[in-house]
Amino acid sequence: MNSTSARPHPVRRRAGVAALAAALVLAAGCAPEPRPAPSPSPTATPTPTPTAAATPSAGDLPLDTCIGQVLMVGTPVDTISPDAAAAVRDRGVGGLFLHGRSTAGVGATAELVAQFRDLAPEGSPRLWVATDQEGGEVQVLRGPGFDDMPFAIRQADLGPDALRAAATTWGGQLAAAGIDVNLAPVADIVSSAESRLDNPPIGALGRQYGYDEQAVAAGAGAFAEGMRASGVLPTFKHFPGLGRVDANTDYTAEVLDTVVSADSSDVAVYRALTASGPSLVMVGTARYRNIDPDNPAAFSPAVLDLLRERVGFDGVVITDDLSAAAAAEIVAPGDRAVEAIAAGVDIVLASADPTVLPAMFDAVAARAASDPAFAERVRESCGRVLEAKDAGATATASG
Repeated sequence: MNSTSARPHPVRRRAGVAALAAALVLAAGCAPEPRPAPSPSPTATPTPTPTAAATPSAGDLPLDTCIGQVLMVGTPVDTISPDAAAAVRDRGVGGLFLHGRSTAGVGATAELVAQFRDLAPEGSPRLWVATDQEGGEVQVLRGPGFDDMPFAIRQADLGPDALRAAATTWGGQLAAAGIDVNLAPVADIVSSAESRLDNPPIGALGRQYGYDEQAVAAGAGAFAEGMRASGVLPTFKHFPGLGRVDANTDYTAEVLDTVVSADSSDVAVYRALTASGPSLVMVGTARYRNIDPDNPAAFSPAVLDLLRERVGFDGVVITDDLSAAAAAEIVAPGDRAVEAIAAGVDIVLASADPTVLPAMFDAVAARAASDPAFAERVRESCGRVLEAKDAGATATASG
């Protein structure tokens, strides 16, 4: 589309951006009760990064470039997906998610990441690369140079200090592979150990750090601190909580939480976690009867307002997968992207099925061309993403 259809405007540089850069530079299934955690191996040495140039502001970029920055496309971790490659090369998509499972190790992963970065248009903002490296059953990257990470419920047994040290090692391994963002840790509160199997997406898989706000804040907080110490941004998920639901949004179209409210500990834990340092927050695709029963969280202005106003989070908000999750497939791909951005999301994640990316890009571009307020909304999110990238790149270069 023609970038002049929306008038560029400067994006206000948030006070939190300086804190983001400073903090990063200084820091620079069926297994609900898994085995005890092993001790981590020595921290991998990240590949040296040249001094990073400042990322342009959203107001300096064509609108199409900004649209690319608010999308993240998935590729299998062991190959270059032609669809993902086209998204990065031809549409300037600014985020890449490595999905699946790999035992190829740090070196092979770094080579794959480098090939994708070479595809990015010259002069475009840095390609942000993310993956899911929680531990347990949700660990995308294994093999030489990567530790086998325990389930979160077993990570919690280490205690905050030991977990922070272990996560610093794991974060160093991700950084050495070229990963910028880890879509972890899980910040969901499961009701109880006794009922954990009734919670398919989290409790039944041992992805929780505990069963109350204090335990989750301690475990997820220590994990996040370790990631930051290695220059990797953590992501707290799945706001406003998936620990009380009885179905998995990946496989069930209508998942309704009947417990969580604006005053729940499930929401309050995010206040402590996001105040502890730079991070992303992921919103899921369940509905919440006591917050907004009509819209999945990723499409809900009420949920986003809760995160921004009540929790006070001013960082980057990313969706859970909107490409293939059953809870999202009831909406056309283009509409998913438009509705999420309109609700206040900053990055739309299309991790499982990169073929939907063109429809998402085109729908966002068409809406922005006809709706100046929506175009401004895109630029606002673009600015937030660019600021986080700039701070992260500066910290990596300084580390």
